[in-house]
Amino acid sequence: MEKLFSAFSTATSRLAGMPWTFNIFLLLVVVWAVTGPLFHFSQTWQLVINTGTTIVTFLMVFLIQNSQNRDSAAMHAKLDELIFAIRHADAGFIGIEHLTDHELAAILAEVEKRASAIHAGHSARPVRARPAKRVDDLTT
Repeated sequence: MEKLFSAFSTATSRLAGMPWTFNIFLLLVVVWAVTGPLFHFSQTWQLVINTGTTIVTFLMVFLIQNSQNRDSAAMHAKLDELIFAIRHADAGFIGIEHLTDHELAAILAEVEKRASAIHAGHSARPVRARPAKRVDDLTT
């Protein structure tokens, strides 16, 4: 069930983000608006668009969030692996997505100071100063 939902949410997210999908739904709204005089702008006519957009929005939130969660988790894993694989990388950055907002803000402030120093032409130091330990470093 989980694989089926993941595949469905990924496909739906891709489909929802395409320009032609937007154009189709824009056309539906235009058709709905043009039919207003035909239905005398009745409450039922209004209810059709309100109900349709509410249902689509409600379901899309969950599908897109699932897709975003998986993409984010994969990106974190890839970045953590890159940090680990680079000898002089700061291993303190591995897993920082699990820190508190206050801890993340402090790290961001340090990173921004380092960026300012680099852009000003000064040397910069590691932010958290804990080089990654690699398996091949431990065995030699």
